[in-house]
Amino acid sequence: MAKEIAAGTGRRKTAIARVRLVPGDGKWFVNDVAIDQYIPSEALRQYLSQPLELTGMQGKYDVFVSAKGGGISGQSGAIRHGLSRALVASDATLRDVLKKAGCLTRDARMKERKKPGQPGARKRFQFSKR
Repeated sequence: MAKEIAAGTGRRKTAIARVRLVPGDGKWFVNDVAIDQYIPSEALRQYLSQPLELTGMQGKYDVFVSAKGGGISGQSGAIRHGLSRALVASDATLRDVLKKAGCLTRDARMKERKKPGQPGARKRFQFSKR
């Protein structure tokens, strides 16, 4: 494997993705599996490769991703975030383009925690006056 150019960590909800960029011809591997098998949805694959398209870098790098936590959609968002951060680490002039497109913003929406003494995060026991 060639030398790593840049790396970035992306997060969305509870998913975390570590993205490594290596000079190559545009191959994608997520958890050592080709991206077509790991993410079957064409829309999600297009969404996570958006930073490469915005910067005109598709086909210049091989992308190696280690993703964990969350589901496929959360991991796709985390990969997009990590890829954007890795591109900025490799070339700081790309930051403005990616920032304007919202690729560097972490999607922090997570499941709210259950509060003690209550049945759920927001649900409360029925109020009884007497």
